Amino acid sequence: MKKCMLMVAMAFAFTSEAAIAPADKFVTLKPSASQPQAAYKAAMLLVRHHYKAVPLDDAMSLKIFDKYFESLDGEKLFFLQADIDQFAPVRTKLDDAIRNEDMALPFTIYNAYQQRFSQRIKYARELLNVKHDFTVDESFQLDREKAAWPKNEDEIRDLWRRRVKNDWLRLKLAGKDEKAIRETLDKRYENYATRVAKVDNEDVFQLFMNAYGTSIEPHTNYLGPRSADNFDIAMRLSLEGIGAVLQSRDEYTVIREVVPGSPAGLSGKVKVGDRIVGVAQGDAPFVDVLGWRIDDVVQLIRGAKDSVVRLDILPADAGPDGKHNTVSLVRKKISMEEQAAKKSIIEVPNGNGKRRVGVISLPTFYQDFEARRRGDKNYKSATRDVARILAELKKAKVDNVLIDLRNNGGGSLTEAVELTGLFIDKGPVVMQRSAEGRVEIENDAVPGLAWDGPVGVLINRGSASASEIFAAALQDYGRGIIIGEPSFGKGTVQSMVDLNRFAPPTDKNRYGELKLTVAQFFRINGGTTQLRGVTPDIKLPVMSDMENFGESSYDNALPYTVIKPAVFVPAGDLTELIAPLQKKHEARIAKDKDFQYLQEDLAMFRKLRKENSVSLNEAVRRKERDAQEARDKAREQRLNAQAAVAGDSARAKVAAAKARQDDGLQADERNLAAELAAEKAAKEAKDVMLQEAANVLADAVDMVKTDNRLALRLMPYMNNKAR
Repeated sequence: MKKCMLMVAMAFAFTSEAAIAPADKFVTLKPSASQPQAAYKAAMLLVRHHYKAVPLDDAMSLKIFDKYFESLDGEKLFFLQADIDQFAPVRTKLDDAIRNEDMALPFTIYNAYQQRFSQRIKYARELLNVKHDFTVDESFQLDREKAAWPKNEDEIRDLWRRRVKNDWLRLKLAGKDEKAIRETLDKRYENYATRVAKVDNEDVFQLFMNAYGTSIEPHTNYLGPRSADNFDIAMRLSLEGIGAVLQSRDEYTVIREVVPGSPAGLSGKVKVGDRIVGVAQGDAPFVDVLGWRIDDVVQLIRGAKDSVVRLDILPADAGPDGKHNTVSLVRKKISMEEQAAKKSIIEVPNGNGKRRVGVISLPTFYQDFEARRRGDKNYKSATRDVARILAELKKAKVDNVLIDLRNNGGGSLTEAVELTGLFIDKGPVVMQRSAEGRVEIENDAVPGLAWDGPVGVLINRGSASASEIFAAALQDYGRGIIIGEPSFGKGTVQSMVDLNRFAPPTDKNRYGELKLTVAQFFRINGGTTQLRGVTPDIKLPVMSDMENFGESSYDNALPYTVIKPAVFVPAGDLTELIAPLQKKHEARIAKDKDFQYLQEDLAMFRKLRKENSVSLNEAVRRKERDAQEARDKAREQRLNAQAAVAGDSARAKVAAAKARQDDGLQADERNLAAELAAEKAAKEAKDVMLQEAANVLADAVDMVKTDNRLALRLMPYMNNKAR
């Protein structure tokens, strides 16, 4: 204990010797009374029960140290190498800090970061009064993740000079004058500092504990009480509140969206763009929330069902000194339908007729665990929602069903198994191997199918975990065609552990939760999706940065392994379909202008990523911008010609294309109405990948419906009756 305290004292001394100047908004943060205990409880779980249990020792401390600094300053824009060197004597002391329940050291490091952050932002704002020379041939590095720490003040000042120069040039190229550029950037940098000033000790502690967790493997995380609450809401897709989506803009909490049918929506008194400046519980006095963190405002507005909350609102069209409105709302249960399963139908021309492909978009594998545990018959569940939608698509007489799992990062393992059960008769779905090597098989035990027709699954690099379990099972059973790009490659199972389980009943502190990796899952064919992901049967153009996104991008990911396959009976064998479908797909996209545009954009993105820099010479950048605008104009002319025939859908494409043009602004700097309109246009524009996946499934239906012998050979399950 004494040794650890000595090192903490030394760290404070190093901070002083580094001559870090006080910051305008700097507030020294300290750990709460309960956080050291939470760290210890979490560490004991990680050491004893993690799938890849690693001792908490000096070697682990070194990893935590590096990961913590990486999470604080991954782009190497704030700390100097000298700062890292001055903390070097405590590199092997973070394990002692956790075991001794002393969190002073991680907070000392964070406070040093906050001071450095404030210094850099102050310098950036000073640079706005400097005349930049845009005739010089120099460049700005876009990604500094793999760069070295700046050696000295001159080097880091030059980095910031180039960063500010690039920000200025982007706005200049977008047509802004010098006064507007200076005001925009000054406000932007001030907002950076304001956001960091709102960081509290729960944020810092969570950041440090995540550095520990991810030092073991990528998917082990600590969730503070606030994050744990939000995770629960995301899984059950419901909360108790007023039904408004909020956003921070400058010092205001702004209403970005009003949920139809919610208390806010039904009141008719809450509008998009309104600013909430005060919140009151029932008849209690208002609390002024101007300048508050968004999650703290949300916490005040949420509350028990049927309780009253009052809002002090500055209307969207009112000036800063305008008249306020007081709105009283009764909180209700709000369903987050935006994240629930949704359906649509795509009609694909086929000779003189059309093939109808039913699309089910599933953003996450959600389940209200608590409602299910207490026997609520109407508990929220991804599988139940998909089963209902399948019944509706049957009535609509679709020829094929496409499950869209793009960017579905997973969720409940139970839901992945039960969802698979809607498409197979019964049998094993996935295998789990514990740290002790014990293998358990998760089965679909319910006989029959909710959908016995053809099915496809659309995946991308963002499809992970439960998405990969579902896609892999349908692929192994020969039940569905997998379309897209290789998935994420997350083949591990996490369990949420409430740290309060290890505290006495009289302890009123909230210690947060630990997302602990406890097993690895395997496909029923014995392989795993770990590292390699699910390889699609029909390969669409790769849109993701495969090198920097996905399980293989982590340096401490678990390895790919194979175990004994499960015993299962394939539902069919679609192998014979794949080659002709891929050939048809390639021939089709070779003639598709939208795909050609997409390929052009991807090539430019990869080139930029590889070069990892942009010129700060205005003439060079204008030439590049002019070339891009010429390409955009050519596309727009084609889309406008299309719009004259196709109407609104093509006009949406035009609007979406315009929204992609670089205006030099960040999201919260744009007019809210314009931002929402651009998002709406993007949603309404043609989804090239989804349309092509529907085309592939329409081709598959054509092949099997025109050849009965082929259908029986490939898809014998189609003779089964749907349940």
